Amino acid sequence: MDVRGWLEEVAGQTTMAVTRVALEDLTGWREDPETGDIRHRSGRFFTVQGLDVRHPAGPVPSWSQPIIHQPEAGILGILLKRVGDVPYLLMQAKNEPGNVGGAQLSPTVQATRSNYTRVHEGRAVPYLGFFREPHSRRVLVDVRQSEQGAWFYRKRNRNMVVEVGPDVTAAEGFRWLPLRRVRELLSVPDLVNMDARTVLACLPPQGDPADGAAGGFGALVARSREPGRPAAHPLGEILSWLSGLRSTTDIQAAPLALRRVLGWRRSDGRISHDTGRFFHVIGVRVRARGREVGGWDQPMIEPVGTGVVAFLVRRIGGVLHALAHARADPGYTDVVELAPTVQCAPGNYDHLPPGARPALLSHVLSAPPENVRFDTMLSEEGGRFYRARNRYLVVEAAEDPLAGHPGFRWLALHQLDELLRHSYYLNVEARTLLACLHGLASAERPLLTAAAR
Repeated sequence: MDVRGWLEEVAGQTTMAVTRVALEDLTGWREDPETGDIRHRSGRFFTVQGLDVRHPAGPVPSWSQPIIHQPEAGILGILLKRVGDVPYLLMQAKNEPGNVGGAQLSPTVQATRSNYTRVHEGRAVPYLGFFREPHSRRVLVDVRQSEQGAWFYRKRNRNMVVEVGPDVTAAEGFRWLPLRRVRELLSVPDLVNMDARTVLACLPPQGDPADGAAGGFGALVARSREPGRPAAHPLGEILSWLSGLRSTTDIQAAPLALRRVLGWRRSDGRISHDTGRFFHVIGVRVRARGREVGGWDQPMIEPVGTGVVAFLVRRIGGVLHALAHARADPGYTDVVELAPTVQCAPGNYDHLPPGARPALLSHVLSAPPENVRFDTMLSEEGGRFYRARNRYLVVEAAEDPLAGHPGFRWLALHQLDELLRHSYYLNVEARTLLACLHGLASAERPLLTAAAR
């Protein structure tokens, strides 16, 4: 099934032109005269404001920054139906102004509350009713999850998978795809968007006959998701460890007027850090055909550099475990979430002493090719972030490189599945990597690393 050809076909029918404009020239947005915060004239969608952060035990004990405040919860929903024993997902070809490469494979519904209540006065969101009123159907996933805690302030979305019958057809711009095929496509750079990845990660094993078909490492992944398999630490111990960190981690984040943010300057129509690191806040003007509205302006975050996000995995008692890092980001709802082993933009640490740089970054980047199980460049959310990309890796290790470190724990894959039934345990980057790991369990062929493509 030529999914990429279909995406290109849809892209030709639903054009999107994105041009950069100065923040002060954004139509429909205004700068608050007292705070400098950037708000939409409707009072909805989102606000770019400031955040004051105090983290005495962190590598930088205090700072302030711009951040996106979007207090409403959106819906990220995928419809699932079964053809025989094979689960199919209804996926949408959707372009966003910050996307790399145009249209990407997206959930059936991907909408903020402002969008699906039609604040923009545009067309209704297709298939929305299946998720707003799912009670008469089989709900496989329904859980609120966070998004990037460094760029969003307490942002969350309702992640859902709803099973439907065979009579639900694919509208224009949508296609029913086998779950196995969607998972395989996670190895293709910039093809499956972030919103689809987070929902896929939350989906429990579906008894698909393809699971484990790849043999070898893929079969190990499938077996390691089976409940009741051995684990290095009981789940109760993991929960107690995480609860203790949430109770004792001293990080304070408070909203701050954007004009009072220190170390950032507004010039040339954008907001940037004095050092040129981290990110810029830019403005874009969008003209679109095939979207709910034909055009709009908005602010966006443009990262500086490409990030590295990696899980170290290890076989313990015949079960694959991932080394999770208890990470505190200022925008999290509950202080600490479980993150990948490594999650950083390396260039942001160049000015810091070696001890303040991310643990195991060099370990991951220098891993022998035969230990790299997954290596692909993937885009982040294109509705708020402009061309944001991370290199996602899964690297297998024979030993524990951080034995006894208080901020890291080995979790079995089935334990991570269990935590994903609940809100705010795994961050969005960890969810992406788990979706990629799950894809290895049903790959028809070995997935190439980025270097080998």
